[in-house]
Amino acid sequence: MTKSENLKVYLIAGEPSGDLLGSRFMRALRKKTGGKVEFFGLGGDTMEAEGLESIFDISDLAIMGLVEVVPSIPKVLRHIKNTVADIVRVQPDIVITIDSWSFCARVHKALRKLKTGIVQLHYVAPQVWAWKKKRAKTMYKYIDALMTLLPQEPKYFIPHHLETVFVGHPVIESEALNADGTAFRKKYKVAPEKKIITVLPGSRKTEVAKLLPVFLESARQLLAKNSDFYFVVPTVKTVAAKVKEMVAQSGLPIKVVETQEERYQAFRASEAAIAASGTVALELAICHIPHLVAYKVSPLTAWIVGKIMKIQFVNLTNIMLGRLVVPELLQEQCTSGVIARQTEELLAKGALYEREMDGFAKVKNTLSNGQQTPSENAADFVLDLIGRNKK
Repeated sequence: MTKSENLKVYLIAGEPSGDLLGSRFMRALRKKTGGKVEFFGLGGDTMEAEGLESIFDISDLAIMGLVEVVPSIPKVLRHIKNTVADIVRVQPDIVITIDSWSFCARVHKALRKLKTGIVQLHYVAPQVWAWKKKRAKTMYKYIDALMTLLPQEPKYFIPHHLETVFVGHPVIESEALNADGTAFRKKYKVAPEKKIITVLPGSRKTEVAKLLPVFLESARQLLAKNSDFYFVVPTVKTVAAKVKEMVAQSGLPIKVVETQEERYQAFRASEAAIAASGTVALELAICHIPHLVAYKVSPLTAWIVGKIMKIQFVNLTNIMLGRLVVPELLQEQCTSGVIARQTEELLAKGALYEREMDGFAKVKNTLSNGQQTPSENAADFVLDLIGRNKK
């Protein structure tokens, strides 16, 4: 097979969590096709490491909050237009968008209007069980199929004429599971008596701006009580410069790491973690690392979300288990004092610690699907979908 006969796959991942998912999918698809695949599109560091040349920097899309996104709308609209034009230029066998449905939906809608005939697939279901349930009824108009990470999700879409398959959650193939915490301690000469606490303020600029100052103040309070704490802040390209600047300005002895390898080594070396709510909290759960989640948005965004969200919890571990396992410190509870106290409780390894350990074991069993990795399941489904559409 010549290069021109290779499978052409256009991938769109607008956030670091989708970027990581995309990189694993790329590896799996390359393996399944014997390397006879070419990738195009939009992604971050890890997808670029797998050979993707991203058409623009995904940090432009790293915005969170209904109110906060408004100033960035013109830039985002330009990116949508340019992305669609690039897809038409490439003429891929399939367009796969990953998470970030608000951005990806607009790309899919624009492609549908052009009647390109290109297969369109979305990877990671919008959380219609939490809000915007009407979305499940209309997605079939814009995409040909949907791959989900959670086993309960297909039932929301299949009745509305959308082919949907649960492939498993990629968190169970996280490199964090095999990372070496001892290597992290050795590299940074962390004394054995030091208790490492990982601080994860998010991958969006708005998250870092709101959460990192609170997390840093929590670290300050904990260090004032016990100088044997060692804080690590893993960060990603989208916000690395801002994170390093804020940590430096704090004057605290905190280590910032930027590579995925060191991020996961820090996880494995940690006694506890303080995290923004999101996929990273699920990675911590899979690794059995005691943690809490904390989050805050603007008061107006919080009010709007409170009116439309229909779920009891925001953390996926808690949602899947239907009970509060991981502390959720949201809005008014997202304060340095509360975070510091909850972290101390986790480190005490009492009832809260035991509750988390029991819950994390159940979560891991729930998220796997078969003997293959979720990325391999996803690659199989994509190849089948392309094959069916070529007949």
